[in-house]
Amino acid sequence: MKTRRLGRSALYVSDICMGTMTFGHQVEEADAIRILDKCFDAGITFYDTAENYPVPPDAKYAGRTEEIVGRWMKTKPRDAVLIATKVSGPSHGWIKSAQWNGMTAMDRHNMFRAIDASLTRLQTDYIDLYQTHWPDHGVAYDEHMEALDDLVRMGKVRVLGCSNETSWGLMKSLAVSEKLGIARHNSIQNNFSLNNRRFEDELAQVCRQEGVSLIPYSPLGGGVLTGKYQNGQWPEGARFTKYKDMPARQAPMARRFVNEKTLASTERWMGLAQEAGLSPVTFATAWSKQHDFVASTIVGVTHEDHLADIFAAADITLPDDVMKKVNEVSKEIRYPMG
Repeated sequence: MKTRRLGRSALYVSDICMGTMTFGHQVEEADAIRILDKCFDAGITFYDTAENYPVPPDAKYAGRTEEIVGRWMKTKPRDAVLIATKVSGPSHGWIKSAQWNGMTAMDRHNMFRAIDASLTRLQTDYIDLYQTHWPDHGVAYDEHMEALDDLVRMGKVRVLGCSNETSWGLMKSLAVSEKLGIARHNSIQNNFSLNNRRFEDELAQVCRQEGVSLIPYSPLGGGVLTGKYQNGQWPEGARFTKYKDMPARQAPMARRFVNEKTLASTERWMGLAQEAGLSPVTFATAWSKQHDFVASTIVGVTHEDHLADIFAAADITLPDDVMKKVNEVSKEIRYPMG
């Protein structure tokens, strides 16, 4: 497994990261432990979780994912595992957190409570990468960047990152850190896949110029790029099969990921993968890793049998002619996810 530097930090992470958001709801603990063990044995050193996991968020089981990861971590040397987790953003906007009775906010009070709760659930005294799960652009960045800097100075956090952030938000946070001489974001965790290349419009340039690494989530387009939703299929137990009939945020999310354009582009990606002699999963994962602004691609599975195709991407570099064909499809079917 190759490693890459995370932003301008001292951390080098495996270029595949295991995401854990399904652990404790869709994936039972015993199965999650087997998945984590296989990842560790394959050379993956980087694992991502959040105080708000598992998904979909629910106060009845929020925090369960960190607890599972924490129990697993006790079976491994702590220094051999790099753990990323996240503090919930504000509950009045993009999504309502399942933590703290849905009263989360991007302030010192929330961050200090959240870090201590995460450390307890993870059974560790420090977090390698601590991320803001989603932003609040109405709050002064000085306040929460200073609070995050305090956590670094206290030794509870090694490196800072953000998630679901905009170009403006990332640049604003970096400017504040530079102005105040405090810890900065070294990573950004945003959606990025063959079906969603919007990150390349502006944020990729920010990352290149400012020394920030993308750790993309959903490289398989929420599972769409596996091909399981092709030809009108709605597999039993699949995420968007469940989400399409749910209220609030889930149904629109299902329509964004599974629609006429995403299915049309997925058919093209599957054809290119077949030409390259790769599975769609290996192809999509390898493509995600093959960008200069990406440090580590976050993958997720619900069964250990899904890991082989992901591991196969570790040593794959797609040839220039294949990358050119990918770009041609992206120009033909623009922004499949909107």
